[in-house]
Amino acid sequence: MPSKTTIIILSLIILSFIAGIYYYQILPEEIASHWNSKGEVDGFMNKTLGIFLIPILTLIFFLIFILVPQIDPLRKNIAKFRNHYNTFILVFMIFMFYVYLLTLSWNLGYRFNMSLMILPALTLFFIYIGFLLEKTKRNWFIGIRTPWTLSSDIVWDKTHKLGGLLFKISGAIILFGAFFQKYLTWFIVIPIIISTIFLLIYSYVIYERLKKNPKNKKKNL
Repeated sequence: MPSKTTIIILSLIILSFIAGIYYYQILPEEIASHWNSKGEVDGFMNKTLGIFLIPILTLIFFLIFILVPQIDPLRKNIAKFRNHYNTFILVFMIFMFYVYLLTLSWNLGYRFNMSLMILPALTLFFIYIGFLLEKTKRNWFIGIRTPWTLSSDIVWDKTHKLGGLLFKISGAIILFGAFFQKYLTWFIVIPIIISTIFLLIYSYVIYERLKKNPKNKKKNL
């Protein structure tokens, strides 16, 4: 990972911990930690866990993201889209930092509709996931991993090209949910479920077609 990107990510993580420590004394004993689709608080955590959970999770995810390309048996393929993968890590870290700032702000007494504030960031996050999927090459950790995509470069590429499009569309649908806040959860969950099921079936269908047409099979395991 480029040193500048690493510095930015580590700075965001460190700032999260510093902010938590700085505001610890003035934050309430119970921290609002979950909001419903209407932006209303419906879950709380004890002070320490509520303040430091997101920074800790962000650090753990960062370490996992760094480890994955080192242990994947197909790490040579990850190298082919490593720049896009590194950008994904940065986008994810910025997203987590943004959510953490919103959480701190709410618990410091600022009032706003949490769901509506998160929606634009969530939309951009899903759109970038779609972009990343289009660039991924076959590996064991990143992407749409079914028995059929993992068995064929052709199935992998076709499935991820379609998957990238579906995730971008899902991101747009999520943003559209701002106009139907009562059903916001469904605007997030349903596109993901439908896309996942469709891609699972699609990868199987493509794989079976290749089996029936051996002349079209290339780069398969």
